[in-house]
Amino acid sequence: MKRGTIFIVAAVLAATSLLISACAAAGVELLEPRERIKVATTTSLYDTGLWSHLEPKFEQEHNVEMDILYAGTGIALEWGRRGDVDAITVHAKAQEEQFVAEGYGVQRVPFAYNYFLIVGPSEDPAGIQGLRPEDAFTALMASSSAAFISRGDDSGTHVKEKAIWEAAGYDYEQVQKAGDWYIEAGRGMGPTLLMAKEMQGYTVTDMGTYLAYSGDLDLVPMVEQGEILLNVYSVIAVNPEENPSAHIKMANELVDFLTSSQIQDLIGQYGVGQYGRQLFTPCAGLEPTN
Repeated sequence: MKRGTIFIVAAVLAATSLLISACAAAGVELLEPRERIKVATTTSLYDTGLWSHLEPKFEQEHNVEMDILYAGTGIALEWGRRGDVDAITVHAKAQEEQFVAEGYGVQRVPFAYNYFLIVGPSEDPAGIQGLRPEDAFTALMASSSAAFISRGDDSGTHVKEKAIWEAAGYDYEQVQKAGDWYIEAGRGMGPTLLMAKEMQGYTVTDMGTYLAYSGDLDLVPMVEQGEILLNVYSVIAVNPEENPSAHIKMANELVDFLTSSQIQDLIGQYGVGQYGRQLFTPCAGLEPTN
């Protein structure tokens, strides 16, 4: 090591020692670095601002740093499989159950729900207002002129859209090739809604993100009723047997946090003052039904 480098290292060590001594003399407690927990979440929970509301509460309660990574459900589950995160909060039941069955997750725990909507321009060129979701998609296919903007990103919303096409009797590959009116955005829910606005087209959205973006949209709900539109959000702790570095204790505390009565009340009230209705309905570990 060069003499100059040795001098710099010695000076840094001396300064650090003096700082520690000064803090001790002043009665200032030096805190150890806080534990970190990484959570993969859907864009809808992030875009609505719910995590911005919950994150500081969890960090303060458990003296932990929380890193929120947001993406579509498919990507969030993949992060869990790779061991990149400690917990996931997503909304695609079949994929979640498969994730747990394959051993990547400990348990699927529902904590809130709302509904998907089909929204579009008020002129409603495809004439889908008030139809059943399946009938609305049949009308969109028959119209083949009114633009439909799909998430196209393997998110929970995209999975739901594909389920509606299937329920309407269409193979999804057939839909993808149906014409220029069907557009895959490959983007999050907020940007997809803005794209639908710009193109005056239709899209499937979760209620929470639609309400959060409603001030920037001129799209209106076209289809709001139908069992298939139920949208359940669950939290899953990543299995430490598959990811030895997973902070399972902290992940389990996150599950308890999201299903606690205090946080369930907070989730139920979130957005009511601003939008005049709930963005999410709490369900504390129970599977909601229509």
